[in-house]
Amino acid sequence: MTATSAGAHMRDELTSQPETWAKAADLREQQALLPVAGARVAVVGCGTSWFMGQAYAGLRETAGLGETDAFAASESFVDRGYDAVIALSRSGTTTEVLEIAERLKGRSRVIGVIGDETSPLVDMVDDAVLLPFADEKSVVQTRFATTALALFRASLGEDLTRAIDDASAVLAADDDPALGDAEQYTFLGRGWTVGLAHEAALKMRESSQSWTESYASMEYRHGPIAIAAPGRITWQFGDAPEGLATQVEATGARFVQHPIDPLADLVRVHRVALDRALARGLDPDQPRNLTRSVILDA
Repeated sequence: MTATSAGAHMRDELTSQPETWAKAADLREQQALLPVAGARVAVVGCGTSWFMGQAYAGLRETAGLGETDAFAASESFVDRGYDAVIALSRSGTTTEVLEIAERLKGRSRVIGVIGDETSPLVDMVDDAVLLPFADEKSVVQTRFATTALALFRASLGEDLTRAIDDASAVLAADDDPALGDAEQYTFLGRGWTVGLAHEAALKMRESSQSWTESYASMEYRHGPIAIAAPGRITWQFGDAPEGLATQVEATGARFVQHPIDPLADLVRVHRVALDRALARGLDPDQPRNLTRSVILDA
């Protein structure tokens, strides 16, 4: 594959994830800039960054480390006396994130977790956690998002050894070809993996222009399961509610669940999305209607 081949950047970036996660896990000084236990925290971001913020919020709250909310930057409520606001942005140029950083200057501590160390967001935040080694050339985001979440997980005291090993094993093995042939995909999660489900759906949608949906697992049976049918996939991240697999299979749809760290399972979705895109003649490095950063006109 040459540097100009369709999806070349996405493939290089998604396959590097075990390496960048390990690096993020070792960034103790940068992790120390993140909110301490007991702090009230909001995380803001757009698209993929918002979904990673949801995952971090779920993990931090479940660990009993403090109230943590995640907002789409355009629909955020950050004037609630939070001890810190984390602005997560790969490019550091997204309009809505910059507006929040400007709005909170001198009023609340803002911590930026940023891929591009030359971006304007770096100088607008009180503390900048820089992850330039995880920045990307592809428009479709893979490793920056998961590396940021790996950093967050390590900062909460998690050992990422299993996640890194599971991701390496996924990348070393061949995927089931049927995973890329479905008519429709629904991704499900519980707790912190709800954010991963939303991100998986977005990634498949962006990369391959596929019909995808995502829900909290327990909510799926409150209506969305009506879309399940033969030729379609319902993909669970992490543990599923009791009886859900049987209910999905009764519709004729395929229920997919892998007994690995959910973040590693997201790597599998990345590769399925890439291969599905290429099979359709699409280039996920330059997807339809999308740019690397959304910068709005004044």
